Amino acid sequence: MDFIDAILDFMARGGLVMWPLLFLSILTVSVVLERGIFWGRLDSRRGRSRFRTLAEALRRGDVPKVTGLVTGDGSPYADFARDVVDHLDQEDDVDDATVAVLSEEVRPRFERGLLLLSTIVTAAPMLGILGTVIGIIQSFELLGGDATITDPNQVSGGIAEALITTAAGLVVALVALFPYMLFRGRQERALGRLESLATAAVTGLAADRRKTP
Repeated sequence: MDFIDAILDFMARGGLVMWPLLFLSILTVSVVLERGIFWGRLDSRRGRSRFRTLAEALRRGDVPKVTGLVTGDGSPYADFARDVVDHLDQEDDVDDATVAVLSEEVRPRFERGLLLLSTIVTAAPMLGILGTVIGIIQSFELLGGDATITDPNQVSGGIAEALITTAAGLVVALVALFPYMLFRGRQERALGRLESLATAAVTGLAADRRKTP
């Protein structure tokens, strides 16, 4: 309980702006954990091995092998290959336009959470500055008011609120910034792999189906 009381006291000293910052910090931790698990599985040694095997099967036009690889695999790469094979069964053809559409359907899974983290990186310092302005306004209202100030803590409280919100906003932004940059790099690399799967699908599955009488 002492820890909770300390947190509540810190939040009260920072003013109302601390509550939106707390909400943003909870969002940041949630997104980072979810994305960390996602990229940890996708970029693991097993995940990379499955990707290479899948790309090779697509390049060879080996539909049974591709079907077996994607069974029970919930990765975006497997979803893309599954969609390609399903389209091939229905339309009897796979071209660049079709593959591009199917890859765009998978793309949001790589981008999930990035926009939110980017927004938090921008919004958290601005909320901190807002709290700073509010705290300074309160202090100047006390100094410029008609009432006599008998307790210096009345003025220092507003200044403390300004400093606390500024620091909190910067901390939340920094906590979101570094994972955002890391996940952004992972996303770009994953999209490159998705493009290689698309190329393999066009040159492999489509070519193999055209050779089939």
